Amino acid sequence: MKLKDIASGSFNAAEWEAKGYQLPKFDIAAVQKKTHDEPTWVHFGGGNIFRAFPAAILNDALNTGKYDRGVIVAETFDYEVIDKAYAPYDNLSLAVSLCSNGTIEKKVIASVTESLKADYQFEDWKRLVEIFKNPSLQMISFTITEKGYTYNDADLARGLTPVFAMGKVTALLLERFNAGKLPLTVQSIDNCSHNGDKVKAGVFGYAEKWVADGLAPAEFLDYLKDETKITFPWSMIDKITPRPHQKVKEMLAADGFEDNDYIETEKHTFTAPFVNAEEVQYLVIEDNYTNGRPPMELGGTLYTTRETVDQVETMKVTTCLNPLHTAMSIYGVMLGYTLISAEMADEDLRPFIQKIGYMEAMPVVTDPGVLNPYEFIGDVINKRLPNPFMPDAPQRISTDTSQKLPIRFGETIKKYVARGLDMKNLVLIPLTLAGYARFLKALDDNLEPFSPSSDPKLDELMAIVAPLEIGKPDQDWSPLKQLFSRADIFGIDLYEAGLGEKIEGMVKELYAGKGAVRETLHKYTSKR
Repeated sequence: MKLKDIASGSFNAAEWEAKGYQLPKFDIAAVQKKTHDEPTWVHFGGGNIFRAFPAAILNDALNTGKYDRGVIVAETFDYEVIDKAYAPYDNLSLAVSLCSNGTIEKKVIASVTESLKADYQFEDWKRLVEIFKNPSLQMISFTITEKGYTYNDADLARGLTPVFAMGKVTALLLERFNAGKLPLTVQSIDNCSHNGDKVKAGVFGYAEKWVADGLAPAEFLDYLKDETKITFPWSMIDKITPRPHQKVKEMLAADGFEDNDYIETEKHTFTAPFVNAEEVQYLVIEDNYTNGRPPMELGGTLYTTRETVDQVETMKVTTCLNPLHTAMSIYGVMLGYTLISAEMADEDLRPFIQKIGYMEAMPVVTDPGVLNPYEFIGDVINKRLPNPFMPDAPQRISTDTSQKLPIRFGETIKKYVARGLDMKNLVLIPLTLAGYARFLKALDDNLEPFSPSSDPKLDELMAIVAPLEIGKPDQDWSPLKQLFSRADIFGIDLYEAGLGEKIEGMVKELYAGKGAVRETLHKYTSKR
């Protein structure tokens, strides 16, 4: 059982389907031909998240029979991905959904019709220019991570042959401008807030420099700023796509699926002909397109307004997911856990995060309408966090905690203040912040040392709590005032918010001695 057999049509469909593989329901060759001649979508970034999510959504749309164009992937950074993960398999891949019950679902993805290296040194660049000059092109999209949208003076100085992704994209947009000021939508689907603005800033950085240096006409900037021609919509994407999992490899091999080798490039990209990802996924996009778009709603994409995308993002990062991650990472590290999934079986940690989400954060959530906040949390707690395939660790999630607290908890507290809500209703969010003061001692609940994950303010904050001793109730607790009045860390002065003294009391309990973390967590979680 090989992917190339499906691409060539020389395969036994009954054999694949008997072993639970979902096969494409469309004519692969016909879609490839139609896409080559009249391309509608180019995606930059050929990594695992693209194959497991956007490409899989398009595959579902094609399976409906209501659409006839695939997606062309262009890799801007690691060209070995094209050579090793796409070309040998005729651009097909296997998407494996990792279900929380320990099973897997398998779907052959054939929506990618071409894979190109987005760089001037390759012949593929000529093909990209040809595509960008085609009036049929509707959308370009990105999963290149937030850092992929940056540029520097050295790259700007390279003129029209930049090496950074945004420079290459701007050069291709200049080709589209020269072909007749053709319309296009530039769509980020990277997991970062207001992502469309980040793409826009990157493109404008190059375009403004080139216009100033006489390398592009002033009208090029006008074209990019004309929202009847070019748009940069926002989106919210949420799906965990870990490295290829050994257990998945073994399960596929047992089926007789032969394309299960691991691939590691020289740039340390980890991939495989199969992509494994969690079963739950969300893609919400601002519906602001200038030349039409692929009907991704047929595969589950939610199209809405920019305001609603922002509300969904806020719901996720301040209530339904990110705060729960941070709370369980702080306490999980102190209680000796190394897997988030294992934490979800803990009789104190599971209700701890449930009550933070449902009882304390939910009262200030704006329901975006397109996604129900209660259902979102339900998926997080019942499907996502307990998933045995997800090797995520509290040690990783606790990275940069000082940078996360203002958004993940500070925003909720500020809304309580602004709306005049009773601060007595906040118990477990204050306990999370109190736990951070205990976490900064770098001693677990058995008083054994651990190494806190990296954080730009770690040394500074650890120095604040350094005078505090565990097991000494009559000591000078004044360092806590210095810590919890820091609006840069917590998003608000917690004393001005009316929570400082409450949190101080919790810290004193957490510092009582060996086992005090568990005892304090159980006390407040069980009585909440």
